[in-house]
Amino acid sequence: MAISKKSMDELIRRREEALNAGGKAKLEARRAKGLMTARDRIEALFDAGSFQEFGMHVQHNCHNFGMEKKVLPTDGIVSGIGLVGGRPVAAFSQDFTVSGGSLGSNHAKKIVDLMKFAGKNGMPVIGVNDSGGARIQEGVESLAGYGQIFYQNVALSGVVPQISIIAGPCAGGAAYSPALMDFIIMTEKNSNLFICGPQVIKAATGEEASVEMFATAAAHASVSGNIHLVAKDDKHALELAAKLLSYLPSNNMQEPPHDFSKTYEKTYDPALNELVPESAKEALDVKKVIEHIVDGGEFFEIQAQFARNIVVGFARIEGMVVGIIANQPNFKAGCLDIDASDKASRFIRTCNVFNVPIVNLVDVPGFMPGLAQERGGIIRHGAKMLFAYASATVPKITLIMRKAYGGAYLAMCCVDMGADMVFAWPTAEIAVMGAKGAVNVLYGKELKAIEDPAKRAELAAKYSHEYSEKFESPYQAASKGMITDVIEPAETRGALAMALRATLTKRETRLPKKHGNIPM
Repeated sequence: MAISKKSMDELIRRREEALNAGGKAKLEARRAKGLMTARDRIEALFDAGSFQEFGMHVQHNCHNFGMEKKVLPTDGIVSGIGLVGGRPVAAFSQDFTVSGGSLGSNHAKKIVDLMKFAGKNGMPVIGVNDSGGARIQEGVESLAGYGQIFYQNVALSGVVPQISIIAGPCAGGAAYSPALMDFIIMTEKNSNLFICGPQVIKAATGEEASVEMFATAAAHASVSGNIHLVAKDDKHALELAAKLLSYLPSNNMQEPPHDFSKTYEKTYDPALNELVPESAKEALDVKKVIEHIVDGGEFFEIQAQFARNIVVGFARIEGMVVGIIANQPNFKAGCLDIDASDKASRFIRTCNVFNVPIVNLVDVPGFMPGLAQERGGIIRHGAKMLFAYASATVPKITLIMRKAYGGAYLAMCCVDMGADMVFAWPTAEIAVMGAKGAVNVLYGKELKAIEDPAKRAELAAKYSHEYSEKFESPYQAASKGMITDVIEPAETRGALAMALRATLTKRETRLPKKHGNIPM
């Protein structure tokens, strides 16, 4: 006996209704504008034919304001599981063609159920946000839905990677779920992310503020630092999400996707020797250093436009996945300030929870001086870096390239802050402060008493040289066991590769506790 035609016809009809979402006209109108539909996004993300939908036949649960007469296919959200690069991933995509993608109780339940499934089965979660916000007709139930989602975001934090894509409006309470996830990707056009819009801001404060000033990808990428990656369009955003996953394990119980097919070679790159300026006063572009030490020069930078005095991102060294944190002397001389400290701290903790080894490239003259920094809480923000490094149990390999002064030397993960191995170039300067500043402190009265400017300058130069030789030299730190080895720049890639290979099996147990109390 075969299944009845009536049953098949009913299934086909219901599926067709779900696939048509808010109607063929709305779907085609989006595509005509160059926008993807919710299902287009799902199809682009997953390997062909691998998507298994959850809750295709879910309907809304609202009986007020005439909603009982309306049909909202899939309740405005497409969710399910599939394969991304052959790995299981859970994903949802809000459908703006269905009641503006508004979030009601069953819409929220689909997200929560999917996240719970992902947590139980140890798979990443990708959410595509494109919604007008809470469904007003459902009242407090819609707010409860957001609360349930936030709770699951926190429950999954540090367990599976969570990636949010902002591909349309994301306002008010809706913005907090992306903020609770590990990475936010935002499209350049047709998307915004904010708590209070221009009208609310004006009504509350009298301030005139356009959306472009605070809610766009450009604003968040460079000013607020709320997002991690900017995408040209939906397709690019999905590609970036897949790229991110290629550096991360599926869950916290797995190792990152290292490639051990390569045979270790102690590489020697003379070009790195040429890259280092002869004068310590000349800036060194750390991104060029990174290009030389990572496989194929391929570096996946995170938050590239925010706090540009520090560079963070993912790469591979001899096939091993690493997170790189590097001072960038080309911006603010590489000083650590409030934003740089926050950016680095977050990335350190992300690497730690997903078992990604950390490579630190140090060229830092200190913490940024200034009234704004002090009043803004640089002490608290800098302490976040200290806390993040000290609490991280993944392999931590540090290379001191040039300057490493004062508290910033500690904040960039020296041996005393838990670095497993520390290398230094011969150009490294490791001290409480630079020679010039130290001489002013140590010999200021003596120098001030010399009336002849030429003699004063000559003596200051002599003292500076002596201080540098005695206190700044990497060999001084090495003699005290603070440096694993002093290497020439050309040896860097080989030294890092061997250090990583040796520390991948690292296991470190800490005192039992609920969690540390990071300075916030």
